[in-house]
Amino acid sequence: MNVECQTIRVPTGVQDYRPALYGGVAAIELRADGVRRVEIDVDPRELERRLVLAYTGEPRNSGTNNWEIIKSHIDGDQHIFDCFEQIRDTACAMRTALQRGDWDEIGCQIAREWAIRKRLAAGVTTPTIDALIARASAAGATAAKVCGAGGGGCMIAYGPPQAQPAIAAALAAGGARLLD
Repeated sequence: MNVECQTIRVPTGVQDYRPALYGGVAAIELRADGVRRVEIDVDPRELERRLVLAYTGEPRNSGTNNWEIIKSHIDGDQHIFDCFEQIRDTACAMRTALQRGDWDEIGCQIAREWAIRKRLAAGVTTPTIDALIARASAAGATAAKVCGAGGGGCMIAYGPPQAQPAIAAALAAGGARLLD
C-alpha cells in the first residue's frame, strides 16, 4: 500500500490490500487506533456459489471518481457525509448477515450499497455497467455492483446458486468477460 501511494503520489486505502494479503472472508475495522482484520466464519465456497465475477469491458480510472468524492468530502458536502455513513451502516449489516449465513440479506445489502455508491459521483456507473446489471437481474441476480470506485473494471452479480449459470451467460452475452 505504501509503495503504491508513493509511486502514484495519491493516498490509497487499506481495503484493497488486506483481502489479497490474508485471503478468506473478513471485516476490516478502520479504527482510530489502527486497522483491524476480523475473520468472519463463513464457508467461502457457499459465498462463491452465489457470485459471478466479470470484467465489464470498460477500464476504470478510480482516481477520477475517488478524487471527486474526497474533494466533496473535504469541502464539507453533507450529501457525501450521508452516503459514507449509509455505506458504513451497510457494511455493518453485511457483516452481521455473513455471520448469520443469511444469504438473502447479503443480497439485499449488496444492492443497498450499490444504490448508495451510485449517488457519490456521476462516474461511478456507466451505460455499459447499467446494461450489464439489468441483464444479470433479468437472469435471476438479486444484486449486482461494480467493484471498487466504479466507472468500469470488474463487477459482481449475486443470486441464488441455481441462477448462477444463467447470470453468467447473461453477462457474457452482454459483452462482459467472466472471471474465476
